[in-house]
Amino acid sequence: DKTTWIMLTVVIILCTTAFLLWPADAEVNHVDVAPPDTLTAEAVEGRVLFEAHCQKCHGSNGAGTDRGPPLVHVIYEPEHHSNESFYRAVANGVTQHHWPYGNMPTLPGVKTEEVSKIIRYVREHQVSNGIK
Repeated sequence: DKTTWIMLTVVIILCTTAFLLWPADAEVNHVDVAPPDTLTAEAVEGRVLFEAHCQKCHGSNGAGTDRGPPLVHVIYEPEHHSNESFYRAVANGVTQHHWPYGNMPTLPGVKTEEVSKIIRYVREHQVSNGIK
């Protein structure tokens, strides 16, 4: 009947979308990142904060390490991981779901306005690498 076909179509679309968004190699721990030619003032402040709080795991320019995933990756594009997901990750930590690095701990010393600057820094790097 018509309802069955609609539900089947939705399932196929969801599965195809998940396949396309899933990293080709879940073991990826580093990507090549071309830094932007310039950063906004907010992103410059975000770089300092990123280097202090995030770089140890997420790598220089958000390129990833063996301890944490690259943030300059299609998985973290705004359509898939909104800015709100970054705020929640800092406040609540993250249970491992896309990558094999384990859980991300909370970062209680990082204030909301600082997270905003870190997000700006990451998003500007994403845009300069074709992730919009």
